[in-house]
Amino acid sequence: QIQVKESGGGSVQAGGSLKLSCVVSEYTVSRGCMGWFRQTPGKERERVANIEVTGSTTYADSVEGRFTISRDAAKNTLYLQMNNVIPEDTAMYYCAAGRRGYCLSYYWGQGTQVTVSS
Repeated sequence: QIQVKESGGGSVQAGGSLKLSCVVSEYTVSRGCMGWFRQTPGKERERVANIEVTGSTTYADSVEGRFTISRDAAKNTLYLQMNNVIPEDTAMYYCAAGRRGYCLSYYWGQGTQVTVSS
């Protein structure tokens, strides 16, 4: 059974950095489209970044140049490096593994909370 587990969330001051990790059981992260999403209360979940099987990455405009999505095939782990964070980055962050390897629908984790203070 595929299970997605995020870690690395916490509290950080504006301008600081945080690195999120995601481990997926029964799934090879380098063989599927993976993504990071985030959600705040009362708002829809929004895409933060994706990484394709080819290694191609895409980012939301709001995080472009500050966040980096990457994966380590040996550790079967997905990462989100968050630099120069701002209070607007405060959200629950979710890791997503593409079903059948495609970024059309996902397996979801439970999320990890990131709080940025000014």
